[in-house]
Amino acid sequence: MDSPSIRTVGIIAHVDHGKTTLVDALFKQAGLFRENQHVNERVMDSNDLEREKGITILSKVASVRYMGTKINIVDTPGHADFGGEVERVLSMVDGVLLIVDANEGPMPQTRFVLKKAFENKKKPIVCINKVDREGARPIDAYDKTIDLFIDLGAEEEDLFFPHIYTSGSGGFARKDPNGSETDMRALFEMIVDNIPAPEVAEEGPFLLQVNNLDYSDYLGRMFGGKILRGTIKVGDRMERQRDGRDKKDGFNVTKLWIYEGIQLKEVPEASAGEIVMMSGLDHVHISDTINVPDSNPPLPIIEIEPSTLSMNFYANNSPLAGKDGGKFLTIHKIRERLEKEEVVSVSIEIDEDSASDAVKVKARGELQLAILIETMRREGYEMQISRPEAILVRDLNGKVTEPYEIATLELPEDSQGFVMEEMSRRKGEMQDMQINENGTRRLVYSIPTRGLIGFRSNYLTMTRGLGLMSTLFDGYREYKGAIESRTNGALIVKDAGKLTRYAYEKIQERGQFFYEVGTELYGGMIVGACAKEEDLVVNAVDQKAATNMRSASADATTVLDAHREFSLEEALSWLRDDELLEVTPKMLRFRKKILEHSQRRVSERRSDTASV
Repeated sequence: MDSPSIRTVGIIAHVDHGKTTLVDALFKQAGLFRENQHVNERVMDSNDLEREKGITILSKVASVRYMGTKINIVDTPGHADFGGEVERVLSMVDGVLLIVDANEGPMPQTRFVLKKAFENKKKPIVCINKVDREGARPIDAYDKTIDLFIDLGAEEEDLFFPHIYTSGSGGFARKDPNGSETDMRALFEMIVDNIPAPEVAEEGPFLLQVNNLDYSDYLGRMFGGKILRGTIKVGDRMERQRDGRDKKDGFNVTKLWIYEGIQLKEVPEASAGEIVMMSGLDHVHISDTINVPDSNPPLPIIEIEPSTLSMNFYANNSPLAGKDGGKFLTIHKIRERLEKEEVVSVSIEIDEDSASDAVKVKARGELQLAILIETMRREGYEMQISRPEAILVRDLNGKVTEPYEIATLELPEDSQGFVMEEMSRRKGEMQDMQINENGTRRLVYSIPTRGLIGFRSNYLTMTRGLGLMSTLFDGYREYKGAIESRTNGALIVKDAGKLTRYAYEKIQERGQFFYEVGTELYGGMIVGACAKEEDLVVNAVDQKAATNMRSASADATTVLDAHREFSLEEALSWLRDDELLEVTPKMLRFRKKILEHSQRRVSERRSDTASV
């Protein structure tokens, strides 16, 4: 049975195609924001990191009301690293709204989520957005969208998708690109008329599959999803089950919320078709079934793509630990925070076989891990991180296999040679190459997941920031052998102290520094990249002796080479196996795992002997 007064739609859009501005316009025109109410731009991107990186990480729900119909709008991450988030969003919505830039047309990043939507039989509707921009080609963008649907294997009926021409900044939606409508009414009507009402049963015992998790310091665990059958009231006795698990947990519903506007609203009861959150039980996971005791077997678990990378988190034991304002320094606190993340995030998983002094975390990709680390450092955590590694699996014949990705690259013609050379070095095999109408190239590669570690930042440099990239998990295949990592050794600090200008001048011809003059250093810390492949121990705190009347700084006329700044993703990919990245609220520091030079030499000799 349908719930006629609710529509739940997932939004799919490439970075910078105007999704958030469009949603803001819908909210404002639905009367959600009062004229004098201050609301952040981009209300759907609530996380600071999402605003900075221009990507959606966590799915969020908001709602608007139009002519008696409640429209739940669910944001979908466009990045393949957050595939787990996408799977659970699609299990909650009844259709998807694809937003396409009228100038650029559909872009690679939307392919991943759109492909998932077709696989999950979710009906698509399309917004050709930014039609009022200079250079807009709305009809061309519409034609390219049809081509994309065909390319992704859409059913024939989906090729006749409802579509509309919009401007989020202009606040209008038009049935024709040259129309005269000045508000969003046509978009509201397209959603209400074309997104199916939730297929739910209003009668019968309550049934819900958990696909949304949250945590409050005051209320503890919050969990919910779309009500598939029946009604629920505060105080009701419910049961949690999980497919493949015999144990059942009974609990009473202590609080109940629905999404109203951009906030949760506490309610005494809710009915089929509504998206709810509830509290009353602590240990709940994505895909758990919530129902009336002894009423039904659990629903099948939502399938998500497997974790492909892992990395170790250690407590910060460097000589500068705690000097940068970190509040949480112990491995116990780090493990506690990661366990909290594991419960909320679908595709973050803690390896139970982690060593006692470390927490090994598995995830879908390096961007997901980098964002987790960045979030933690902003919360006051200090930690040390190992280089990300691909998760290898033995097949039935005992052969080692590794995860592969299909990487789609859109880039300028003059960058093609550099990119192809780099992909080849990383064991990538070209599957397809096309020349786009605007002269750019589209390259499709099959490549081991570990071959993409650190590739993103290199790719942006090689394409002068113009390259676009999307990846799709492509299963496990035979291990491809060693991939050459960085070609530079490390400049390793000999003694603790501050990096001096005199030392900088003397050493800069040996390599490139990572820090500016005056930075606090410690023995075993890596201060830069050596021009040669082998590591080099340097005296980075050396002072020039003052002679007669001349001061130690009198000859400071040499121009210093610029030091290299690293993003977190770049820093993680630069590491070698015997190195760690020290992450604090203020600093990223490279270091050797073994700080003491003589101990490190003994360890190196032992490993050389063992490998012979």
